[in-house]
Amino acid sequence: MTATPATADPATDPDEGCSLCGLPTPDPPVTEADVDGAFCCRGCLEVARTLDDAESVEDVDRGPDAESVEGDEAFLAVDGMHCATCEAFVEHRATRHEGVRAVEASYASGLVRVVYDEAELAADALTDLLSGTGYTARSVEDGPGTDRTEEVGRLLVGGFFGMMVMCWYVLFLYPTYLGFDSVLFDVRSTSGQYLLWNVAVFAGVVFGYTGYPILRGAYVSLSAGRPNMDLLVALAATTAFVYSTGVLLTGGADVYYDVTVAIVLVVSIGGYYESKVRERAAGHLTDLTEERVREARRRTASGVETVDVDALEPGDEVLVRAGERVPVDGTVVEGPAAVDESLVTGESLPVRKRPGDDVVGGGRVSDGALVVAVGPEATSTADRLVSTLWSVQSSRPGAQRLADRLAAVFVPLVLVVAAGTFAGGLLLGAGPTEAFLSALAVLVVSCPCALGLATPLAVASGVREALERGVVVTNGEVFERAAETDTVVLDKTGTLTTGAMAVTDVVAPDTPREAVLARAAAVEQFADHPVAGAVLAAAPAPETAGAASEFETHPGRGVSATVDGERIVVGRGSLFDERGWSVPDALARRAAAASEAGQVPSLVGWDGTARGLVVAGDRAREGWGSTVSELASEGRRVVVLTGDGEAAARPFREHPDVSEVFAGVPPEGKAAVVERLRADGTVAMVGDGSNDAPALAAADLGIALESGTRLAADAADVVVTTGDLGTVPSVFELTRAARRRVRENLAWAFVYNAVAVPLAVLGLINPLFAAVAMAASSLLVVANSARSMGDGERPAPVGRPEVTGA
Repeated sequence: MTATPATADPATDPDEGCSLCGLPTPDPPVTEADVDGAFCCRGCLEVARTLDDAESVEDVDRGPDAESVEGDEAFLAVDGMHCATCEAFVEHRATRHEGVRAVEASYASGLVRVVYDEAELAADALTDLLSGTGYTARSVEDGPGTDRTEEVGRLLVGGFFGMMVMCWYVLFLYPTYLGFDSVLFDVRSTSGQYLLWNVAVFAGVVFGYTGYPILRGAYVSLSAGRPNMDLLVALAATTAFVYSTGVLLTGGADVYYDVTVAIVLVVSIGGYYESKVRERAAGHLTDLTEERVREARRRTASGVETVDVDALEPGDEVLVRAGERVPVDGTVVEGPAAVDESLVTGESLPVRKRPGDDVVGGGRVSDGALVVAVGPEATSTADRLVSTLWSVQSSRPGAQRLADRLAAVFVPLVLVVAAGTFAGGLLLGAGPTEAFLSALAVLVVSCPCALGLATPLAVASGVREALERGVVVTNGEVFERAAETDTVVLDKTGTLTTGAMAVTDVVAPDTPREAVLARAAAVEQFADHPVAGAVLAAAPAPETAGAASEFETHPGRGVSATVDGERIVVGRGSLFDERGWSVPDALARRAAAASEAGQVPSLVGWDGTARGLVVAGDRAREGWGSTVSELASEGRRVVVLTGDGEAAARPFREHPDVSEVFAGVPPEGKAAVVERLRADGTVAMVGDGSNDAPALAAADLGIALESGTRLAADAADVVVTTGDLGTVPSVFELTRAARRRVRENLAWAFVYNAVAVPLAVLGLINPLFAAVAMAASSLLVVANSARSMGDGERPAPVGRPEVTGA
């Protein structure tokens, strides 16, 4: 795979691709005088007209330099990244190797994009190149790799030995420090020294094993030249441990191993909460990747041979049978056959393909067989869709965790204050030990445990309450971004509609409705297409119409069969015309109206005339109009986006709270539309299909309905497990409440530091009290996060009329 710019400049070279989505344009391309650029379809042209005619996709910030660097491209998942410093470290270390052109890491998704020269660097060497120093790289096709068992094991081991340390402190050390004699022995005696060395060993296990990720993060921070919170935490824990060990070696008893244990365990637990929130960030390679076509049957002069898809060349002819997916984009040479392209394009109906028609790689042949001539690029739309998804998910997130953003200033400032406290103490006549303990108290009391826990614990509370409402949050940044949403983009098929074909109307002027449906079902039971399934679901049992025989398929026109000696025809008007059967004007007009509305009309006839009409289509979800009104009631702009034609989208355009409807937009175009809309504010995308995945990932907030595909769920930040569109407004309600809780926690953390640090500088807090204050501050954050978020501050929705139809 080669990384190239997403689109070309059609103003200078229209043959390079669509100015919106980058797909190849027809000859001639779709253009209009008042719209700059060349487009692959009418849908992309209309999007460009509405969203800013003169602006090209390149004018929108679509990511860093890795996207425009030429070379071979690979996506890898890297476990162990947890902050912006990790991104910088991984990128810096990888780019030092020959053959690597560009690297882009994203700790939010755990993904790394590498652009490299395969002539200088083998693809299978990339994982070793990115692994090490606590980071483990793997191919995204290998599935999840984070070893949660090891992380839990570190916490369990740390908790056990930490408990042992604190037991000794409570029973022996704290009473001694407070002036009370130990009930068993003097801690300064030989037996007391033995006990203290046991404490040192136990604390060493917590410090070295449980705290290893923190120490590694500090090392990475120093290596990357970017101070982070891990560095400050590690300095406090290490200083307390080293000082205490030095005291023991000189025969003293005033040790602060409890400080080390408290710091490491509190921060490790907070990190575990945060990692649990983000563990699904990379997701699995699902629907499209799992169903990616690996082999193709290539037709040759001597017969048919099975070859790897990568071996196909432009112009090769491949055979695709019923039930199989088209391996690459191309043109039909022999047919016809119905092709279900919903996985890729989002079209709710199979499309009849005939010689000369284009087909997309990833489409499934529903009936019949096709011979397809491989297109000029010998690539698959489905594969490009997966690549687009990984490209968006691996890009650097728009906002980093607040603690990381503050670290560059906060950490050096604390170190300067601690050093100044030590030097000031010496200048004012304090002994070295006293001055050192004051400086240590500054490090400990400013240890950002409360600051580090503020976001992940509030997020964890929000995640829990969201689960109770049937909402799964897979990205902690949702709680900041959702509340700022300016535009909500709603996919049509499967989101605003049910996504399943159903009978919406039966017209039978002179015949009982049940008789029309029964006869249609008797014939359609032998057919294999969505309309047949809809008729069978709506009709009484087919056997009620009698036994059927002599079934015949009329490609692109309909089906027929003999039922109880009577020939029954179900299909288009053209099938009736070629047989010389009559079609009443009322039925013809109703069929034409159904077609214009984006539905599928099927005439049903016998005895030489059409007796009825069965109309099937994708139904709008119940309550979709009130959901749109609720989303718009808080000042958000609502946009409907669909790959279907204008007729199917018309009912949604009529809703008063829908600002824009973009119809006929291809998958690549959906992501481009979202990028364009992001130029005007924060965008949330709601969808369910695999073709929506790139748009879900491109949006600031992606919301997937569980009724959709796994690829869409993996690309989204939020998954509505109920599959109920009406639950979507509660996502914004919960995230608003969670963001408020985060800010409360952060406010407390900053107030605590503002009060505690000056007291430590003045020598009014010793390291032990500093550790207790730090723990108390963290407990307050935990308690605040554990409170129920209630109903938030959700305003009452403004009542608006609901548009029916679709």
